[in-house]
Amino acid sequence: MTNTTENSELPCATGRSTTFRGDSTGQIGLPKTAAGGNVIMALGLTTPRSGCEQPVSVRRRVDWLLLGAAVASALFFVVAHGHLIDDTYITLSYARNLAFHGNWGLLAGSTSNTATSPLNVLSLAALTFVLRDAVLAAGVLYVACQVLLVLALRRVGAVAGLPRWFPVLATAALTVNPLLVSSIGMEVELGAAGLGWLLVFSVERRPFAFGLAAGALTLVRVDLLLFAGVVFLVRNRFWVEGLRSVQGAALVAVPWFAFSWVVLGAAVPDTLVIKTLQGARQAWGKWEFGNGIGLYWQNMPGQTVLAFLCAGLAALAGLRWLVLALRGDAACRRLLPFAALAVAGAGHSLAYVQLKVPPYHWYYGPGIVAATLFGCAVAAGSAHRIERAAGTAVIAALVGASVVGYAGTGLPRDFAPFTSNYTTSAQYAEIGREVGRLAAGRTVASAEEIGVLAYTCDCAIIDVFSDRGRMPGAIAELEARAGRLSRGLLRVNFAFFDYTVRPRKVDLALRRVWGPPPPDYLAHWTISAPLYGRAELYLVNAR
Repeated sequence: MTNTTENSELPCATGRSTTFRGDSTGQIGLPKTAAGGNVIMALGLTTPRSGCEQPVSVRRRVDWLLLGAAVASALFFVVAHGHLIDDTYITLSYARNLAFHGNWGLLAGSTSNTATSPLNVLSLAALTFVLRDAVLAAGVLYVACQVLLVLALRRVGAVAGLPRWFPVLATAALTVNPLLVSSIGMEVELGAAGLGWLLVFSVERRPFAFGLAAGALTLVRVDLLLFAGVVFLVRNRFWVEGLRSVQGAALVAVPWFAFSWVVLGAAVPDTLVIKTLQGARQAWGKWEFGNGIGLYWQNMPGQTVLAFLCAGLAALAGLRWLVLALRGDAACRRLLPFAALAVAGAGHSLAYVQLKVPPYHWYYGPGIVAATLFGCAVAAGSAHRIERAAGTAVIAALVGASVVGYAGTGLPRDFAPFTSNYTTSAQYAEIGREVGRLAAGRTVASAEEIGVLAYTCDCAIIDVFSDRGRMPGAIAELEARAGRLSRGLLRVNFAFFDYTVRPRKVDLALRRVWGPPPPDYLAHWTISAPLYGRAELYLVNAR
């Protein structure tokens, strides 16, 4: 057995050695044999040194795992890309404008700061610059994140003593979860990969790499810093070389937030103000994050059960895990990093409940990812064969039911399993192209949803997401509603904001109407969606 700060050597046939770091408990319990060394390398935990060759069969097994993950993810994206949600296209518009025009904004030639995930936009922009197509870039990034997640789960699973099929089980459960399927193109998948590598660097006691991963997670979504903090604190002797973790995180995150604060006028994206105000104004009626599951249950009960059942299963698994861990069960204690992830997921959800933001479905994503990984780890890591078989069977059944539920309405689907949009992305694309032709260079006010329209119309679609001149009023309103501490934080965040920017003049407007049509409208479309039913969308002259 080794201490957490020491390395154990695994000899190979040539007499050379390779190293493997112990886990967070200080014990890894892996055999110091040539065969053991090959198993370690097969799981991707080490790279064989010169003269220490892997068997061909082992190399092929590793390659097939990664290739299978990549091919399956690519095929899944091909099936799902037609129902990317409207907010995904906000991100894609940012990426395309940055790639082609060097501009950080929803509209070409106009700066805004409503991209919630800087790292997602930057990654997509780099791929778009090469591939020349933002949707294709989203597919490539999705596949890359899936492969990175498999690699991370293989490494952390090996340290925790989990079977080699654990990464397949966990990745499959995440891939087909209806809510996560409905979040493709958003930052949820990038965050899942980041959480996986956060666990890797935690259990391998690599403090600086852990810090780099924590900093990257903060750029995926600033609220994901909560996960990094919890995982950091549950490490054995977390204070040892803790400063190096802080340095790594600062190295990645501080440059962007400093740039955003000074150049873009806010360290935290403007969506913090927009979404918080939506909750305060009760834009979704009685529904908010805390009771939002009820909204989805009313309109899509089957998909809601399939999406959130993993959280219930994780809670039950957590009770069982806690009892065994308190009794000193070594196998359970090795799952502590996964338990920390689940606790962080619960804390993340509670924070959103307190914020009272609207129940956008992707807000539940980090909690679902954390719960699923923990549940799969407990099922795969059970020391009792019957419990392990039963737990794995339940998860496999959930995966199968999710596949049937997704394909049951026919493929390709018009809507994502979870959607709060007013119509399909395909119809919005058609409307956007027609609006661009009718606008002929004039500005158009949105009817609340802007993503696909801005991406396809080649015109200026205006609302608070795209027009920075509308932010001063929103900031002032939120400050008036906030307490003294929150008001002070808002003023610090917007210390460099240019309050002299005026709203852009609007020439035309899109209006969603359930009653009689407005007079003198220029164009008309009938739209419908699961949450809102049928409505009429009109293009009119702005008042």
